[in-house]
Amino acid sequence: MRVRQAKRDQLVAEGVTPYPVTVPTTHSLAQVRADWGHLAAGAESGAEVAVAGRVIFVRNTGKLCFATLQAGDGTQLQVMLSAAVVGADDLGRWKSLVDLGDHVFVRGEVIASRRGELSVMADSWRMASKALRPLPVLHKELSEEQRVRRRYVDLIVRPEARQMVRDRAAVTRAIREVMHARGYLEVETPTLQTVHGGANARPFITHLNAFDLPVTLRIALELHLKRAVVGGIDRVYEIGRIFRNEGIDSSHSPEFTMLEAYEAYGDQESMAELTRELVLAAADALGSRQVAHEQETIDLDAPWSWLPFYDGLSVALGENVSTSTGSDRLRELGKEHGLDLDDDFGPQKMAMELFEALVEPGLIQPTFVCDYPAIAQPLARPHRSSPGLIEAWDLIIGGTERATAFSELIDPQIQRQRLVEQSAAAAAGDEEAMAIDEDFLQALEQGAPPMGGLGLGIDRVMMLLTGAGIRETILFPFVRPQV
Repeated sequence: MRVRQAKRDQLVAEGVTPYPVTVPTTHSLAQVRADWGHLAAGAESGAEVAVAGRVIFVRNTGKLCFATLQAGDGTQLQVMLSAAVVGADDLGRWKSLVDLGDHVFVRGEVIASRRGELSVMADSWRMASKALRPLPVLHKELSEEQRVRRRYVDLIVRPEARQMVRDRAAVTRAIREVMHARGYLEVETPTLQTVHGGANARPFITHLNAFDLPVTLRIALELHLKRAVVGGIDRVYEIGRIFRNEGIDSSHSPEFTMLEAYEAYGDQESMAELTRELVLAAADALGSRQVAHEQETIDLDAPWSWLPFYDGLSVALGENVSTSTGSDRLRELGKEHGLDLDDDFGPQKMAMELFEALVEPGLIQPTFVCDYPAIAQPLARPHRSSPGLIEAWDLIIGGTERATAFSELIDPQIQRQRLVEQSAAAAAGDEEAMAIDEDFLQALEQGAPPMGGLGLGIDRVMMLLTGAGIRETILFPFVRPQV
């Protein structure tokens, strides 16, 4: 870095800025390849271009130097500098001033080298941006930790990192196209909220100085989107950032991206149809509906199955269980399968813990797990035909939850009762329980139409389709600061 700093200072001393405002390019590297990629070895095009890029390879040999420039899209192009063309002085300055990682501007004729490599034979060059830090050694891979901490370097040296960014953009675009085609309106809802709700999660708490008021970062998009449906926006969605002050691991991040959608007069079944269409559109955007998995290939094109919650749990436990099964028996069954359940858990909570541990990991092919106990989702409607259950499902693919949906609870009296129960749980120390949101309850009292609601994790979809961990799919994930 001292050597590079000295070169930067030399440029300044010569009256040359090492960081010009811009450089007058005429073509991108990709355009040069598209227009003259057909040149035969040793051919000259007679066309002059001006290009710029980051130097990722350089070979300074005698009176003819070679370098490879790379553009942001990954396109690479060779440039050649000959003493006979640029002059001995300019070639000498190139050798003494240019390092790997620098951005340079080159003007010259497009040719093909004697070996057939498309090139620009420079007649002039200048520094476009002097890099003061060296690139990592290209033949030695960055560790996963360094990939995350210095994603900008990861993007420079690893094509897979740049492709992940493009893939995520393609998936998000495909999802938006499906929503638009179905008549949904995209909106934005508040990130700062006075009451956290819409999910069972621990919020981040901050302070709004202007009002001297404690506020939280949103843990879900749900409650404000439902307000929009009450107001007459019958099909509404948002793709937004969610913040949950919880654990961090290979599948969880404190901030992540969700699609939430709500449809007046829809239900859990219409949301299941929408979800399948969204996931298939995302898969098509990346080129295949067959997804590799460590246990078996996931066939997204095959029919997606439905699994009632207690049916799946009964099979896993080897005994019929239901909403009437008591805590003591569930605790015994848990011990038989190597699980110690908290004594404070009620029977529904115990059933949820058992299902998550014993059933979900084995659901590899797309499965809508449905007919949950009421404790699972305080915002879901009671089941129309099965007392004690709710109309809600989780989509499990590859042993991981990818989406969830409800036939939404719109009865303000039952919703108030549910939120009172949640508030009591919060007062008893449950940091994930929701608080009473009076404004939301007033919105329901205004008259909410029957509706279906959907939450689809964008990061979880990317993990499914690419096989990457969540820190790879998020461009700049949160990492613990280095001391």
